[in-house]
Amino acid sequence: MLGFACANAAHAAGGKITFVSQGGAYQEAQTKAILDPAAKQLGITINQDSIPDAWPAIKAQGATGKPIWDVVDTPQSNCLRGGHDGLLETLDFSKIPNAAAMPAQYRTPYSVAYEFYSTVIAYNKKTLKKTPSSWADFWNVKDFPGQRALRNDPQTVLEAALLADGVPRDKIYPLDVDRAFKKLAQIKPNIAVWWTSGGQAAQLLHDGEVDMEMIWNGRASAVMKDNPDIGFTYNDGILQNTQLCVLKNAPNLNTAVQFINAAVSPDLQANLPLYIDYGPGNPAAFKTGKISAQRAAELPSSPQNAAKQVLMQEEWWASPAGIDAKARWLKFMQQ
Repeated sequence: MLGFACANAAHAAGGKITFVSQGGAYQEAQTKAILDPAAKQLGITINQDSIPDAWPAIKAQGATGKPIWDVVDTPQSNCLRGGHDGLLETLDFSKIPNAAAMPAQYRTPYSVAYEFYSTVIAYNKKTLKKTPSSWADFWNVKDFPGQRALRNDPQTVLEAALLADGVPRDKIYPLDVDRAFKKLAQIKPNIAVWWTSGGQAAQLLHDGEVDMEMIWNGRASAVMKDNPDIGFTYNDGILQNTQLCVLKNAPNLNTAVQFINAAVSPDLQANLPLYIDYGPGNPAAFKTGKISAQRAAELPSSPQNAAKQVLMQEEWWASPAGIDAKARWLKFMQQ
């Protein structure tokens, strides 16, 4: 765990919270876009911490009954697990009107969407004669020859397989796991690399080791700035988000709830794309006038791009069927 710079406010007497995220350029961007403005707006001090995977610490702090963190920015799956295990507060959305106004599918009883990213198809325009625009194209090795890479993780890959097999985006869940693995078996011999980190995925694309691959949109955008031959499409993307949750018995519970309401306000949410290629968790941010039409077209959660994608259902992945699918994935990769 790393200590992080504080988002200073005028008077610590106005309250304080400890906020935790994943560090790096992402946490630096949200500090400028959301945390510093929220601290100033509320007159509070926001102490920050950083950890790549918050789940073990959420469990450990929950076990003590006296956590030291207040608000955590973490994948929705952790929020669901933590909520089900009694480690997180059930949120009173009447006290978080900005969250209450967001689409129901962007919330859980314990959390609310904070930022969006997408798993997309990226490709090399120089080496491919035709541009892939769907997972069906990705699976079509005859008309789209070239080296391919997929993520070594069933989440998003099983969804991609079903999209490739013709399942409509609004019928993806509950996943037909047998059908997905059958489709995956078709493409498996043609996958040159099964990547395990965002950095590896970006490097494969940057170095020309693959002609098309599954990748996160932020990683693809970064490669595109360095290599104009690279492109990607939001069509058939899988839209995912991290969410804000509050630890059970958080030391600064009331202030934490006030902070979440400010952090997901349309005005502060609209600041995030000024600093990083992630989309705001609150779609009302696109109506503030802060995000240009050109910038909106580049973001995963803009209305026009969200409409082309599947919204990841972490609830399904947290279910017994999802857990079984993850176990089946390990066997599939060993075959």
